[in-house]
Amino acid sequence: MVAAAVLNHQLRAGGGLLHRLRRHQAAAWRLQCKPVCASTELELNHWLQAVPWRGEWPRAVLADHQTRGQGQRGRRWEAARGGVWISAALPWDASGGHADMLGLIVALALAERLEQEGLPVRIKWPNDLLIDSRKLAGLLPRLVFRGGRLRMVRIGIGLNVANPSPMGAVALRELLPHGRARRDFWTVEVLRALGRVQTLANRPEVVRLGIENRLWAHQVQDPQSGETWDIQGLASNGALQLCQGTRTASWTRWPDGTLDNLYNLAR
Repeated sequence: MVAAAVLNHQLRAGGGLLHRLRRHQAAAWRLQCKPVCASTELELNHWLQAVPWRGEWPRAVLADHQTRGQGQRGRRWEAARGGVWISAALPWDASGGHADMLGLIVALALAERLEQEGLPVRIKWPNDLLIDSRKLAGLLPRLVFRGGRLRMVRIGIGLNVANPSPMGAVALRELLPHGRARRDFWTVEVLRALGRVQTLANRPEVVRLGIENRLWAHQVQDPQSGETWDIQGLASNGALQLCQGTRTASWTRWPDGTLDNLYNLAR
């Protein structure tokens, strides 16, 4: 681990974030911080186009406020001030790990950090973190290939901290004592969780068991057929394993296609 962040000329976060990164021995990052932007995903796209990816440093774009955040399948949403809104690009060691479990790997790493604050986190397969059935964080994993080779992994993260939480969601300010729901602290925690991605990717069985121990439910309803299935656990590739009596099923995405666990973006 490198004890400092590598900051580019667009950094606007001030000294607090850098101090916390140094104090907690966070991995080296190239960061761009935006007071407001349409989408951190779009800003990361522009950055990668302007300064081609060499894989030497992980990169992340952070925003105080997003006006057109990108969710699953291109859904748009507004991310208010007070939350942690990050889009990151990380190198990937293709010699080990399951890239198709990227979203689950990040979910587990972030859940572990939240649990250190005593929070009872549950993971709604494949990409959401819940507290008492209310959404606390969402993840958008992407794999970027070129010429059939995995070039980088990308992950978008939205974590409700001190922002107003929408219907059905919850923010850390509602769960933690005053002073523990600070955006700068949780920005560092998210970056630290991302720093664990490759380590966990090389331990797929640890990830599988960790996710199974935190699954949000014992049963799930097929949104197309209305059938109820018992959740048995995860396959080695992160697929959700289901049964209904003697019948079995394996989902790599929700049947209506609204939540994809894998994005293949050719660049």
